[in-house]
Amino acid sequence: MNWITNYVRPRINSLFSRREVPENLWTKCPECGTMLFHRELTDNLNVCTNCDHHMAISPRERFAALFDGGAFVEVRVPEPVADPLQFRDQKKYPERMKAAQKSSGEKEAMLVAEGEIGRTPIVAAAQDFGFMGGSMGMYVGNAIIAAAERAVNTRRPLVLFSAAGGARMQEGILSLMQMPRTTVAVEMLREAGLPYLVVLTHPTTGGVTASYAMLGDIQIAEPGALICFAGPRVIEQTIREKLPEGFQRAEYLLEHGMLDRVTHRGKLRDELISILRMLGRMPAPTRGDLPAPQADPARTLTPPRPNGADLPGPAR
Repeated sequence: MNWITNYVRPRINSLFSRREVPENLWTKCPECGTMLFHRELTDNLNVCTNCDHHMAISPRERFAALFDGGAFVEVRVPEPVADPLQFRDQKKYPERMKAAQKSSGEKEAMLVAEGEIGRTPIVAAAQDFGFMGGSMGMYVGNAIIAAAERAVNTRRPLVLFSAAGGARMQEGILSLMQMPRTTVAVEMLREAGLPYLVVLTHPTTGGVTASYAMLGDIQIAEPGALICFAGPRVIEQTIREKLPEGFQRAEYLLEHGMLDRVTHRGKLRDELISILRMLGRMPAPTRGDLPAPQADPARTLTPPRPNGADLPGPAR
């Protein structure tokens, strides 16, 4: 009886019992519906392996894939006033900030870092759409100014990755004031003769598009990215007309001359390296390092000893 109780019954229960699978192991592609294993998706830079749909990627994940060896140093950004307007809708503004910080693991919607890509030193800034929709507030304005100042002081180009739903309404007119502030920051780079490259990711809308996101020397976008000031639904309701297929998507804007390139995320790093070195009048990029030469024992020559010790002498 003990054998049946202790072995047979648990064995049967294990065969028919339902196993709990963690929910974060698989991600469903919003475009084609394919279930993607989390490691496979991460290795592919959050791009669907079935349909090439570009999903959101956090600034830290992007920088880890962008910089050589995933090594970068964060640039300090001045802290703005926490809640200047004492704004409150369904929640207080500080409460929304704490919730966004907890869910994203970041303190604000933009990360600024410096490092090397393909041995080319740069300063990079990236918006986090997972942090309150990447909305542009005073901190984002301070971050872009800090990135531009660091680029000017170190004589490095600036690469910016935009992803935003527009200005942050909880900061009102103060968020809109970041449009001229960031435009001045871009002008600092122009006066210093430093390249400013913008990579527009999905989505880039509102006041971000109307300011620093469209002021790059080179405008690159990821495939399928929505890039606009007002969204297509708002435009359709305003003009009461049906918009063309793919209107305001990256490919449509490239065809109509608003972008220079539409580049797959997997090829973006190599393209940025080539463009930056070309604009900086630097030699062609090094695609890889050759391994150190290995000594061949069969062909190794013994170096001569000092004072002619190896020279033949009279027999003793």
